[in-house]
Amino acid sequence: MTGFSTARQYMVDGQVRPSDVTDDRILEAMLTVPREVFVPASKQALAYLDLDLDVTEGDAAKRCLITPALLARMLQAAEIKATDRVLVVGCATGYAAAIVAHLAGEVSATESDPALAGKASAAFAQLGIQNVTVKTAAVADGDAACAPYDVIVLNGATEIIPSGLFGQLKEGGRLVGVFGLTPPPRATLVTHTHGDFGHRELFDATAPVLPGLERVPAFVF
Repeated sequence: MTGFSTARQYMVDGQVRPSDVTDDRILEAMLTVPREVFVPASKQALAYLDLDLDVTEGDAAKRCLITPALLARMLQAAEIKATDRVLVVGCATGYAAAIVAHLAGEVSATESDPALAGKASAAFAQLGIQNVTVKTAAVADGDAACAPYDVIVLNGATEIIPSGLFGQLKEGGRLVGVFGLTPPPRATLVTHTHGDFGHRELFDATAPVLPGLERVPAFVF
């Protein structure tokens, strides 16, 4: 095994499996997708560590790949089927979307930073991943042109109710992400049933807040 493939195995065995991730499809996807491809060359040594990995370069606004265990637990809760159409919002360089591509039939991914969206597209091309389409768009906008979706995945946290994204879920659809509306933040599953949206808190979790989903600062006299 190469250094990266060994690190990938350690990531799955030491971070993902101990986090109660038992879905073999997710475990296999994480063993297959080379996370280092989605990380700047200067940070590839950090690719498999248990941290929110900053993938921005230069003076761009900070964007991260969320921790592998958090991503895996959220995807397990979303119960993605092989026939599902999935939207990954705030995809950064595309790692989360690449994992989802191994689980779903069709994936749309959006990223507000055009440079990162370009890197995501290049990574998918390099790896031969053909069922993902990347678009540059604000996180809160999602991808209404291709809605509705069976599943929407937030590649990070939100401090507000992302109502615009809720409206892009099919009946029976699921949205998963870290909700920090009130402390402590929690990974949450939102389901669209009979025209209403139910929220189920899954577990305490932290993740970088996605751009455009920040809490509006309270006015102070």
